[in-house]
Parts: sequence; C-alpha cells; structure tokens
Amino acid sequence: MVSWRPLDIRTFLSDHRSVKGAEFERRVQKLAKAKDLSCFFIASKGKGSHGRLYLGTEFTTLKDRKKELGRGLLAKMCRDLKIRAEEL
Repeated sequence: MVSWRPLDIRTFLSDHRSVKGAEFERRVQKLAKAKDLSCFFIASKGKGSHGRLYLGTEFTTLKDRKKELGRGLLAKMCRDLKIRAEEL
C-alpha cells in the first residue's frame, strides 16, 4: 500500500489543473503571436455560447469561455489546432 503525504497529493493534483475557455483563448493568442500566426474567435460560427477559434489555417470549436474545459476536451482542441498542450 502506498502512503501519500499531503504535499505529494497536492503536487500531483496541481499538475492536472483544468483551464477555462477564456484562458485557453488567451494562451492560444499568445502562442500565435510568438509563432507569427493569425488568431481570432468568431462567435457566429457556433450555437449558443460556442464559437470557432482559428489559429492560422486550423480551427476548433471553443466551448463557453466562462466554463472550465476538461482534460479530454482540451487535448482534442489542441489536436484540432495542431499544437501541444505543453506549448500553452
């Protein structure tokens, strides 16, 4: 049986923190500026609170910018934009 110390648990959980949609958009914009790519969000290309986020010629659907993105959705959005999550 593995015995976890409180600090070990806290460190493990903080590595897998979720990101809100607005924060993801800001980080992609920062990455686009560093890579000299265009980046923009079009709200009319989605239903309700969804919209389309473009990075160069790639795009993904961005969920509500006020809500947190799960790890799976975050990974899929990064694949759509052809970037690695570590770059953000």
